Amino acid sequence: MMKAPVGGAQHRLRITSCSAIALLAAFALPMHAHAAGTRAGSTISNTASASFNNGGGTQTIDSNKVDLLVDELLDVTVDSSNPADVPTTPGATNQVLTFSVTNNGNGEEAFVLSTIANGGGDQYNPTVTQIYLDNGDGVFDAGTDTLYTPGSNNPVLDPDESITVFVIATTPSTVSDGDRGIVSLVAAAQTGTGNPGTSFAGKGEGGGDAVVGSTRADGQDNGAFRVSAATVTLVKSAVVVDPFGGAEPVPGATITYTITATTAGSGSLNGLTVSDNVPANTSYVAGSIRLGTTALSDAADSDAGSYDGTKVAVALGTVAGGQTRTVTFKAIID
Repeated sequence: MMKAPVGGAQHRLRITSCSAIALLAAFALPMHAHAAGTRAGSTISNTASASFNNGGGTQTIDSNKVDLLVDELLDVTVDSSNPADVPTTPGATNQVLTFSVTNNGNGEEAFVLSTIANGGGDQYNPTVTQIYLDNGDGVFDAGTDTLYTPGSNNPVLDPDESITVFVIATTPSTVSDGDRGIVSLVAAAQTGTGNPGTSFAGKGEGGGDAVVGSTRADGQDNGAFRVSAATVTLVKSAVVVDPFGGAEPVPGATITYTITATTAGSGSLNGLTVSDNVPANTSYVAGSIRLGTTALSDAADSDAGSYDGTKVAVALGTVAGGQTRTVTFKAIID
């Protein structure tokens, strides 16, 4: 059977043209497309044929077979998994942002992870302390998830495979209520990144080239913390009633002290306690502690008040911003 001649240059030209067409089609895909078609390293084979009759009956001839090795397309996307800003407080440690990294290419690829915490557009820079690779349950647990070390355990993903990544950060103690801190997670193809169409000869899965896709093989997305903090101010006043029905601070006069605690901010204060030392040259009036209009006992028992012989204390517990608490007690001038 007759064979059409095979020219090396012609063969190479056909491969290049087909590859270019495949690349142009790939670049037209949306930024968040699924894996780019045929698996890298696959062979696409094609043989043409012709039939004719030269008077002796129908004959068929075949062309040479053209084999194309599918290149690896390098594409990756990063998406924040937090539906809203993650609340934090001044000085908080081990704050968690969650991301998803997806291999949108057509070959197995390792990805180098990094973070950007000073990109601007916010009020403070979180301090990133660690990155963890999820064990598959989607919930951060330092005891079961894998601590990420760049270059040592870069996640290796099959086409369309995703992995959950946790970014751990500390919030500076100097932040204010409502401040926002942005952290970006970056995932870059270990093989290489660059402008779409950049090629890395022989670096693709299966021995073909690796070609940068529309994401530049360098995905990135932002997560953010929002500071939820509260502050408290104290205002103290005194009202004197003397034994003669007046308001003179003379021996025997009774002083009613009022301490007003006012909180502000979008967060809460935990374990808020108001305390006051009974002044020298006065004597505490037993059973005089009040929280608002509620009488409290002097003993350190189940209610919020106590007097230890020197100091009055009232435990207010957790108080949200925008609240007011009033504490009163009495003392007699000696």
